[in-house]
Amino acid sequence: MKGDRVEIVIDAGEGSPRTYEVSATKAGRRVEVTTRRNLIEVSEVTRNGSPVRTARFMSNRILALVEHPADGTGD
Repeated sequence: MKGDRVEIVIDAGEGSPRTYEVSATKAGRRVEVTTRRNLIEVSEVTRNGSPVRTARFMSNRILALVEHPADGTGD
């Protein structure tokens, strides 16, 4: 749903964490989080499940992964 977003905070090894955000940018799109072995994949996908953009992170580098659902007002 437009407005869904996932915030990912990683340890970049430079002393300060980096923050990335993947969000559903258009109506009918959603954000999916997939976990595989040592890899976390966050994708913005269309209604039929085709990925629009994908971000991949090593799970041992992730400090926080926060999912922010859309508020549901239909904006």
